[in-house]
Amino acid sequence: MNMSDWAEQEARIACKREKPNYDFDSDEFDYGCSCYKSALKAYKSLMEDGHSGMSFEFTKNILIRLMEDQPLTPITDEDFFSVERGTEAHVLEAPEYLAERGLKSSLQCPRMSSLFREETLDGKVSYHDNNRAYCINIENERDTYHSWTGWFDEMFPITMPYMPKRGKYKIYEQTFLTDRKNGDFDTKGTMYVITPEGERIDVNIYRAKKDGKMVEITKEEYEERLARRIDVPHNQTDPSQQ
Repeated sequence: MNMSDWAEQEARIACKREKPNYDFDSDEFDYGCSCYKSALKAYKSLMEDGHSGMSFEFTKNILIRLMEDQPLTPITDEDFFSVERGTEAHVLEAPEYLAERGLKSSLQCPRMSSLFREETLDGKVSYHDNNRAYCINIENERDTYHSWTGWFDEMFPITMPYMPKRGKYKIYEQTFLTDRKNGDFDTKGTMYVITPEGERIDVNIYRAKKDGKMVEITKEEYEERLARRIDVPHNQTDPSQQ
């Protein structure tokens, strides 16, 4: 049995277990089984191109990066402006709105939609990648969301040339409520970050809602608030809204 036949056998077995009555050879669409068939099609295409060993691994990694919306070569600052490359960025906001935020420009990278470039009025340039990190509820690791502020980009600044890492930064947080008038939660502790390489880096930033805004507080105040927390149903909590 060659590798293509082996892969097809595996896809058929997996599909049969997921949906016993599905005809693998038909054009009928089934979400799960159709995904197995698409993966098999991609696998066979690589095999038909003669890839094996190292070339197969290289090609697989290239395909994975494309599927994860990651560039194949490093992004440079020039990519935000290059007319010759066809990667000239479009202006996202009106000048008067940018000026209100102290910005000269705010650009979305044409090669990577999650990457942004901001330049302040005094010429300071910074970058932000929306997809390089996500938050995890430290009390329930299945509860994940996207929500972080400037501290993350300051602690892990993006510099050019930029080649996104495989894997994401994991930000571990704890949220809870101390006053029911504040909704689902009013206190947040950002405890630590696990880097894509698996390194743990302590953060220990604490915030609380005061006068309608989340402001930084001391560890002592955080622990005092934790002692008088009010439990709310887990499925009502949405830390990404803060």
